[in-house]
Amino acid sequence: MFLAAALIAAPAATPQQAVTAAMTDSAAGWNAGDLDRFVAIYADDAVFVTPKGLLRGKTDIADHYRPSFAKGGNTRGNLTFQMLAHRTISDVHQLLFARWILTPSDGGTVDQGMTTLLFERRKDGWKIISDHSS
Repeated sequence: MFLAAALIAAPAATPQQAVTAAMTDSAAGWNAGDLDRFVAIYADDAVFVTPKGLLRGKTDIADHYRPSFAKGGNTRGNLTFQMLAHRTISDVHQLLFARWILTPSDGGTVDQGMTTLLFERRKDGWKIISDHSS
């Protein structure tokens, strides 16, 4: 009885907590060499900015990253995110500013950059609809 009451009374995750959890799970997919898990955070109609132009859709985004996933791992190193700021745009939109950090397993030079991600709350959770990373 007490357990059921405690579960009912538990507060729902804030949008910021849900977005952070989704980012953490995506990074875990990267680090496990699981491309599908890494890109699960993207909406099917997401737009990704690259130096060569726009990629449209989760499939094209996955194809962009596919070469990094080889032999059951990720060839570019361990991925972590440092969440810098969240901004609420609407009840269903969150903007995230973060730093991505890739640490090579061979002790090589750490690579890092910035990312601005627009999330939309969809039936299956918070999904990236726009990604601009540099």
